Amino acid sequence: MNFDFYMPTKIHFGSECVLQQGDEFSRWGAKALLVTGRHSAKASGALDDVVKVLTQKEMQWKIFDKIEENPTVESVAEGGAFAREWQPDVVVAIGGGSPLDAAKAIATLAVNVVAALELFNGKLKNEALPIIAIPLTAGTGSEVTPYSVLTDASQETKRSFSGDGIFPKVAFLDARYSQSQSRDVTVNTVIDALSHSVEGYLSNRATAISDSLALAAIRHFAAAKQALKTDTFSLADRESLLYASMLGGMVIAQTGTTAVHAMGYSLTYFHQVPHGRANGLLLGEYLRFNEPAVPEKIANVLQAAGVANVDEFKALMSELLRNDETYTAEEMKAFAAQAGKAKNIANTPRQPNVSELEQIFTASLQVK
Repeated sequence: MNFDFYMPTKIHFGSECVLQQGDEFSRWGAKALLVTGRHSAKASGALDDVVKVLTQKEMQWKIFDKIEENPTVESVAEGGAFAREWQPDVVVAIGGGSPLDAAKAIATLAVNVVAALELFNGKLKNEALPIIAIPLTAGTGSEVTPYSVLTDASQETKRSFSGDGIFPKVAFLDARYSQSQSRDVTVNTVIDALSHSVEGYLSNRATAISDSLALAAIRHFAAAKQALKTDTFSLADRESLLYASMLGGMVIAQTGTTAVHAMGYSLTYFHQVPHGRANGLLLGEYLRFNEPAVPEKIANVLQAAGVANVDEFKALMSELLRNDETYTAEEMKAFAAQAGKAKNIANTPRQPNVSELEQIFTASLQVK
């Protein structure tokens, strides 16, 4: 058995962990740049907790709160310029996957005077500023990954860059912060986390450790199915889902994602379908496509998810997610061609060609 495993993020999990671990902020310096979206950091209570701690530690801080859903190259360029001007010692990311991913880019651009598109071209000269990540959703697991995903209009898709230097140094996971999220945001982000675990478990880069984490995460998702169906979440439910999201992040930090993510990006870019929902709409047919190649692994996924077969899994996704957009046959061809260019296709156990990607799209979505 041969494998590598690297997960350098220090994790604090539990209620009021930010307030209880204030030294984790001051140890990185005296000036903090807080990267957030417009509303959720404040609504969740996380921003108030962070500001309280920074004030207690006599740290200076500023907020860059211009991060939109699916952050663009342009917004992180603006954030990088803001950071270079103010010169913080540490970047504190507060939000869902979008602020966390954007913060990684901003922390990198803070110390590298380059165009933001250069992020995608390989390792830059200077390592990113230290990052502290505080997720508000049980979704991307970005608090424990070395990835930043950004929208690149020039390529009409989402693209990522990675590096050990953008692993957050510290992650604070407090499920109380996710209680302010709407039902749709909760479900969409949870399905994103599920997709990470399923894709990572099936990935050609999977290891014994990542497999155990992935199956544990899927089981936590299954335990919360009723809460997801009825929109009745206890704090314990939200803690379980946040834990599953973190595990999913640990998984893809080792395995990367697969064809599902490559395919979902076009739905998000061209139809504004939330990322997690896009993945969920495709996930059932993705399992069906890969079943001939890795039947035992597909069976393990279905068992962990608490469903009998792929049809039942797909029915569960349909129950949790709306599937009401319609697409044209021409879009299916274009989306398949775009997905076929993605590097993470290589991680898929049964390698799909463009025609097979088109078939997965067509079987998953409503095509007029």
